[in-house]
Amino acid sequence: MAVDSLDKAILAALVDDGRQSQVNLAERIPLSPTAIARRIKAMEESGVIEGYQAKISRKELGLHMTVFVQIALKSQNEDLLVQFEKAAAAAASVVSCHLMSGEDDYLLTVLARDLADFERIHKEQLSRLPGVTRLKSSFALREVVSRPLPTAILDRAPR
Repeated sequence: MAVDSLDKAILAALVDDGRQSQVNLAERIPLSPTAIARRIKAMEESGVIEGYQAKISRKELGLHMTVFVQIALKSQNEDLLVQFEKAAAAAASVVSCHLMSGEDDYLLTVLARDLADFERIHKEQLSRLPGVTRLKSSFALREVVSRPLPTAILDRAPR
């Protein structure tokens, strides 16, 4: 789907507040609420909009630690990669998993309550992932920026 400047304006507004009504969006974007609803539906159906979610405070839920875990596997065998990725997706404490280039095979983001909780996660979840030969953890001291998608990036997206 080609995304035009009006679609980008709708996306930027939804990034700011995903619960806005089409009427509110129409006050910001020069389209009728019906036209905005059609465009949103088209972007949802084409996969440009993948879904909606609430931004929940991790700290308010007691998840005070963000840990980045670099993982090396014993091989890059396709079957092992598939097994690892399924297991990582099923690990409750893993909030993101990226296949990487370079020395490490994967980079995981893990949430934990505290150091003892991370030790439990390391022992019960991470060290049991298929094919792991090395785990290297780095603890975030403070989050500086967290946003779903920088709206400025929409200006650089292909038209």
